[in-house]
Amino acid sequence: MGNFNRRSNTNYEGPPKEFEETVVQINRISKKTKGGNQIRFSALVVVGDRKGKVGVGLAKATDVRNAIRKSISAAKRKLILVPLVGTTIPYSVNEKFSAAKVLLKPAPPGSGIIAGGPMRVVLEAAGVRDAVGKILGTKNKVSNVYATLKALETISEIADIKRK
Repeated sequence: MGNFNRRSNTNYEGPPKEFEETVVQINRISKKTKGGNQIRFSALVVVGDRKGKVGVGLAKATDVRNAIRKSISAAKRKLILVPLVGTTIPYSVNEKFSAAKVLLKPAPPGSGIIAGGPMRVVLEAAGVRDAVGKILGTKNKVSNVYATLKALETISEIADIKRK
């Protein structure tokens, strides 16, 4: 007669998360040493609350799980605030990071995010629902994510200057 009051906790996910975490890329890194190959993993993670806060973290560890965990905590330490006008960004912006060049433009409500892979992930995490983006220069996901973040950061810096 003992099990009638027990509940299965297989669907329990814990408390609701403050930020949404998206793994953009996981790389296997091999270093040749005297004792053989040393294998590590690097993880690129985008963290955001879909309300204007977004951050990017890149970290390395000896296994994938630790690399993801470290990059999530790194992303949470480097959050930026993106000023949103309704569901889009206030104005167009061009930005460059390393070889990556990105172009971001506001879009009318209902357009959705018209942008490629890494840029789309960053914009969704930031809470931008309508925007047009173009990635130029390189296909490197790390560079493209950082270039997109830099573009959003420029928008927030100019918004700060206008407030003062």
